[in-house]
Amino acid sequence: MRIARFSTGEGVAFGVVEGAQGEEFVSRIDGHPFSAIQFTGERYPLQEVRLVTPMLPSKIIAVGKNYAGHIREMGGEAPVEPLIFGKPSTSVIGHGEAIAYPHKLTEHVDYEGELAVVIGRLCREVPVERAHEVIFGYTCANDVTARDLQSRDGQWTRAKGFDTFCPLGPWIQTELDPADLAITTTVNGELKQSGRTSELLHDIPSLIAYITDVMTLIPGDVILTGTPAGVGPLRDGDEVSVGIEGIGTLTNRVVPRD
Repeated sequence: MRIARFSTGEGVAFGVVEGAQGEEFVSRIDGHPFSAIQFTGERYPLQEVRLVTPMLPSKIIAVGKNYAGHIREMGGEAPVEPLIFGKPSTSVIGHGEAIAYPHKLTEHVDYEGELAVVIGRLCREVPVERAHEVIFGYTCANDVTARDLQSRDGQWTRAKGFDTFCPLGPWIQTELDPADLAITTTVNGELKQSGRTSELLHDIPSLIAYITDVMTLIPGDVILTGTPAGVGPLRDGDEVSVGIEGIGTLTNRVVPRD
């Protein structure tokens, strides 16, 4: 099931995206999808609504150096344990929204296409074998990074925490096996990243167990699972798309920050 948040110009609502590719429509639901879904009977052609970020997380926990190819291209070593860091909730934008390039503060902004996990239950100290019980679904993410600031600071909060630096979407797929999905990133239609989630050094159940040993996750929180090789720069006017098999494609354009 594809759960979307959308705007018709009269407010934001949740809905289920249905229909064949090119003929999709959104069936509006009452309330929040973490509870029992009830359809209102209202339907909107997908092209006539504006998709917004599918969830408003209290926090985003991201994982660095989780694909061997990306570690090699960055010249680092694989961590023994998952390397986690945070992105603020204010960095989140949705499909079709603009990534704002902060030219006054950075000269090198990179894309990083990733599979994102959306948490569906309050959870702490989750055993690996029960990790699937706390997952609501999956979506596409772009862990946008000011690479020069990341190198300069020695820690990653500023480089990854700018407003608009965490696009999520276009929706949440709730029925999916994430073990071996193709993930790609294109810039202006040119393929830049191509990997599979089976290449993750620390898989999703292990990440959930590790993170929830540290902190409590609440419904709507998001885990970014890492990026494959091929990261590179973005420039004003670029259109960057992250596509994940079984989910869809998240697309955003880069604009100068005011």
